[in-house]
Amino acid sequence: MTASSNHGGALVLFSGGQDSTTCVAWALQRYARVETVGFDYGQRHAIELTVRPQVLAGLRALNEGWDTRLGADHMIDLAVLGQISDTALTSDAEIAMQANGLPNTFVPGRNLLFLTLAAALAYRRGLDVLVGGMCETDYSGYPDCREETMRAMETALKLGMASGIAIETPLMWLDKGQTWALAESLGGASLVELVRTQTHTCYLGERGALHDWGYGCGQCPACELRARGYGAYRAGDTAGG
Repeated sequence: MTASSNHGGALVLFSGGQDSTTCVAWALQRYARVETVGFDYGQRHAIELTVRPQVLAGLRALNEGWDTRLGADHMIDLAVLGQISDTALTSDAEIAMQANGLPNTFVPGRNLLFLTLAAALAYRRGLDVLVGGMCETDYSGYPDCREETMRAMETALKLGMASGIAIETPLMWLDKGQTWALAESLGGASLVELVRTQTHTCYLGERGALHDWGYGCGQCPACELRARGYGAYRAGDTAGG
């Protein structure tokens, strides 16, 4: 079997959150064919998997061209990751910093596994670009979100799969305020409202009250970043993106 190639095709790692939703819109503006993939790894905030279909439906409704270009959505069962992890994202543990300087929300190997499995899926589907919402400008310090890690993974996948697969990370050097602004530039106020009201980012899976920045507990690191970014975006403080 030889590697297939389609330079008009991208597979977006889509969790149902703010960042990955913005990445889907970004890919739809650039590629003739876009598919999405999500991962069920026993995450505490599994509500993100529940909102994925409605977010995708919302993206289709926003733009006729997006509807035409948006293809299949895939879900991969990665329960083994949750089974071997002992983190605040895969168990009912209090979120805290660890002795190694990383928060216990860090799931070791998560993005490495995501990218490897996504690359295998993309190979089968004839897609040669992976798009992910990894960012090291405004994040929790996860080492598997860094640009250096992405480039190393891209090299490993190219060599190990004898393919020209590329990894695109459009949010890598944006803070959360700039990510909100990027959503507006891609889909206007309608996309911002879709991200605000339909996506899910909260680590605790809280989806009770709708805040001005969206749903969430308002206290976990993910909510704090999202809320602070929305405030900067509304204040117009998104220069440099």
